[in-house]
Amino acid sequence: MTRPTNRQQAAAAAARQQAAAVAMAGAVDLSGLKERADAQRAQPTAASGPPAEGRPATAPPTGAPAPGDAVIDVTEETFETEVLARSDQQLVLVDLWAEWCGPCKQLSPVLESLAVRAGGAWVLAKIDVDANPRIAQAFRVQSIPMVVAIAHGQPVAAFNGVRSEAEITSWVDEILGQVGDTLTGAPTDAPAEPEPEDPRLVAAAAKLDDGDFEGALAAYQAVAEAEPGNVEAASAARNLEFVLRAQAHDPAIVDTAAAGDIDAQLAAADVLLLGQQPEAAFDRIIAVVKVTAGDDRTRARTRLLELFELFESDEPFVIAARRKLASALY
Repeated sequence: MTRPTNRQQAAAAAARQQAAAVAMAGAVDLSGLKERADAQRAQPTAASGPPAEGRPATAPPTGAPAPGDAVIDVTEETFETEVLARSDQQLVLVDLWAEWCGPCKQLSPVLESLAVRAGGAWVLAKIDVDANPRIAQAFRVQSIPMVVAIAHGQPVAAFNGVRSEAEITSWVDEILGQVGDTLTGAPTDAPAEPEPEDPRLVAAAAKLDDGDFEGALAAYQAVAEAEPGNVEAASAARNLEFVLRAQAHDPAIVDTAAAGDIDAQLAAADVLLLGQQPEAAFDRIIAVVKVTAGDDRTRARTRLLELFELFESDEPFVIAARRKLASALY
């Protein structure tokens, strides 16, 4: 008889596990536990008045436990949130045990240790079958210890009895190999692939670093014209256009600009903004808007809106200037 290869053995094991998962999904119905939990949460609390004297008030679970909890004690009331809901994010191993069960006391410490060392790849949910008989009934428990793997609210594999650390590790790894990529919270060892840099933007930035502002501006403008949706190129072009225009002005224009000289007032606003005085720059142009009309007012308003685009829209001084502009216009 020919001995099966490692690949054949692995394929056979995967096939067995898949068949077991299909059979288990048909045999185990966890919907009743979810419906019970939903019904309990739907019961009125405030209208029922304070809890009876001597009886502690209880609150329904507010959500799945934190991802850092490697081992969780689960009850019938918390099963839906702590097992079913969580299993969309992490693989959940349900450890069905009882206080009187000797083999359970051998297996549980092994499972707990592995869960802590798993680093969030899976979580261990411990359930006392004596205290939670409906859960035991739902899983059709015939003997314990019993361990069931849950993913996306469904059992995908299970085993009974005591297993070694190596056997459990291999079993879990095989399950994660099949369902791990579908779990939203499953950790990955592969670093995120960095987005490739646009060589055109790299070349434009190199020109900027070399002090070739005109060349950098032309490069950014070319990308923005070819791709109107390229926010990075459009933003860089706007900023460079402003800097080159503002640097061309005589800084003294701030003090010498005549009140009725619109070009001089717009130039003064550029110089003020280049000098990190956005409020003063905006106020200069708003003052022009107040005293002009027609094309002159349109030109001043357009320049102010262009300067707004150099900043985030939620900047307080931009918000304040927009309000002043609205008042000046209307």
